[in-house]
Amino acid sequence: MSTSTAGPPKAPTGGIPLKRAEDLVLVLETPKGRGVFANRDIPGRTILEVCPVLVLDPVENEEHVAKTELYHYTYNWPYTPPQNGMNGEGSNSSNGGSKPPTMTQAVIFGLGSMFNHSTIHQNVGWERDLTNKLITYTTLRDVTKGEELCISYGQRLTFRDTEEEKVSEGPEDWTEVLNYIEFID
Repeated sequence: MSTSTAGPPKAPTGGIPLKRAEDLVLVLETPKGRGVFANRDIPGRTILEVCPVLVLDPVENEEHVAKTELYHYTYNWPYTPPQNGMNGEGSNSSNGGSKPPTMTQAVIFGLGSMFNHSTIHQNVGWERDLTNKLITYTTLRDVTKGEELCISYGQRLTFRDTEEEKVSEGPEDWTEVLNYIEFID
């Protein structure tokens, strides 16, 4: 029997630093379900979190994940077939030899899948890093303590938007609204 004195394993060099801002809280009961809130004032352009992403195989997504609650927490994600053209089942394509899909879903780890949608009060933007399979969430403006941190899910919602009526009552020219939003350069 050998005893090792080398100590705990060291982290490999060249890793990607993950980040989460302090004082974010997950509230379990909100009108929209769970939600992420600021527990302090947060300046605009603050990186809230860098989240790792698990890109789902399109066939597994369609046959399995799409039939579960998890599907409601996934993001659309560009799909790149494996380099060897195999999907793990010995065929050259997951859809009978036709062109492989270009989009699938991805599971976002960390708080990424907990941000609720807002059309009117979006205060967090997100950016995909396709190469490293990460999403970075950044505040679009100053956020006050107690404010919910919301992103836009885009136009193809799978639920009824609680702000839909407010948006339809809004101005015909949304340029006026854009004057109040500070976008990241």
